[in-house]
Amino acid sequence: MNLKKIATLALSPPKVLTYGFALIILTGALLLTLPLSSAYGNRLAFLDAFFMATSATCVTGLAVVDVGVQFSHFGQVVILVLTQIGGLGFMTMGTLIALAFNRRISLRERLILQEAMNYNSMEGLLSLIRRVIIYSLFIELTGALLLTIRWMEDMPFLKALYFGIYHSVTMFNNAGFDLFGTMTGPFSGFNGYVNDVYINIVVMILIFFGGIGFVVMSDLLDFRNTRKLSLHSKVVLTYSSILVIVGALLFYILERANPLTLGPLHEGSRIMSSFFHSISSRSGGVSTINLPDLDHSTQFMLLLLMFIGAAPGSTGGGIKVTVFAVLIGAMIAMIRGKEDIVMFKKRLAKDVIIKAVTQTWLALFLVSFVAMVLSVIEDRSFLALLFETTSAFGTTGMSLGLTPTLSPFSKIIICIVMFLGRVGPLTLAYALAPKPKKELYRYPEGKITIG
Repeated sequence: MNLKKIATLALSPPKVLTYGFALIILTGALLLTLPLSSAYGNRLAFLDAFFMATSATCVTGLAVVDVGVQFSHFGQVVILVLTQIGGLGFMTMGTLIALAFNRRISLRERLILQEAMNYNSMEGLLSLIRRVIIYSLFIELTGALLLTIRWMEDMPFLKALYFGIYHSVTMFNNAGFDLFGTMTGPFSGFNGYVNDVYINIVVMILIFFGGIGFVVMSDLLDFRNTRKLSLHSKVVLTYSSILVIVGALLFYILERANPLTLGPLHEGSRIMSSFFHSISSRSGGVSTINLPDLDHSTQFMLLLLMFIGAAPGSTGGGIKVTVFAVLIGAMIAMIRGKEDIVMFKKRLAKDVIIKAVTQTWLALFLVSFVAMVLSVIEDRSFLALLFETTSAFGTTGMSLGLTPTLSPFSKIIICIVMFLGRVGPLTLAYALAPKPKKELYRYPEGKITIG
């Protein structure tokens, strides 16, 4: 066995995922520096290309240059391909190619897929992968068709088709990139469609389906036959719905009288915009109003939603809605004096609780530390820097306009945060940590006072 094969076999699933994403980002960055990728025929600075490749692969949406203005069709397609690979996961894409050529999927590859999909078992894993690919293509094609029909009213057919496909893919993958920079100004996003019910509903549905996770989608499609949902799906759907409704209600209350945001809109558009930003903030990253004009309280509320993020195994980031549910469950259990966290008549295992707490603390430490570092480097308000950092970690892409003006060192820091947000702090910790050794003894139990 050659050394290369030995080295490959020595890599754990977390390491494969970490190194795989890093390699894709580097490849994308090199492609984006080509003059062919620029709308102006010049080379984009490597750091800016690296930032955009990281943002696309990590399905974030933060941008230092406007995708529609800066990039040629080739460059835009590179961004789109990186987004698709990042959203579905490179292992999923690799499995698709392997299945297409009838190649056997090894046990090791199944372990990596299990890690990538945040799936609890290898049983039915390949069936899930097939479903992931079919569901994704079906949703993206449906979204592209619906958007193309609407945009044919505003632009020629071929351009409407291109815009439809592009935005359907980026919205479903929760990347948040758009091509409206050449039409309504750089970084303008969907501001021109704030009153368009059709566009708002289609985009919200694409973001929502991309954010609930493929396991949940599979459960929903099987519900007609099984008449039951897994505990995971019940938790994701319940808490996602609660977060959407509460987020929309708070957004409406806080911004209703703001003359720069919801104030000038009629009541229907205010409600629609509130739901749009509640859904988008969890990972979608697009907006129909200028986010810097929001009240500070609203920006902080969106920041919290970005931190929570989407569901495991989805195209979104954050600490994940299931982790948030476990933390809420732990708080309720403690208040009621219960030893176990019970959800839908199921008791949660202790290792799940410990993992949820660990993941939350790692995320809190990362976001807080990075925001403090940026506040030393950049002369900006701390809330704005914290907002940008949380957006990067939650792979959301919402921005208060700081990203294009950041210093080179700050851009590198944000790239690292986006990478950690996509791969996951725990996955990276497992990848970098030495191989665990079996403990030969346990220490005696001790007690400390809490509260």
